[in-house]
Amino acid sequence: MLFMLKVYIDKPAQTSNKEFYSVWLKESEAALGAAKTGAIKGLWKAAGTPVVIAILDVPTADDLDRAMHQLPIWKLGYSHIAKDIEIIPLRSYESWAEDLKTLSQG
Repeated sequence: MLFMLKVYIDKPAQTSNKEFYSVWLKESEAALGAAKTGAIKGLWKAAGTPVVIAILDVPTADDLDRAMHQLPIWKLGYSHIAKDIEIIPLRSYESWAEDLKTLSQG
């Protein structure tokens, strides 16, 4: 099942740049590793903002939740820097187009 994940990464005022970017580096290494193994189908950082967007392919929403809690930001106790998490389940547009044929009949 495909999901779009959008996360705003927020640097707490009391956190040094070294600590903040070190945690983000560990997170990026884990994410790039997952991109190579297939769970992450696409991964982007929005230019000019601390926003990360990913397309994830996992069997179920439960698997998505479990996978997220294995990432360094959560495992190292920094989940508070991941703000405004948005998760959107995706479906193929081709499937939607098929549904439109029925819906358009009234």
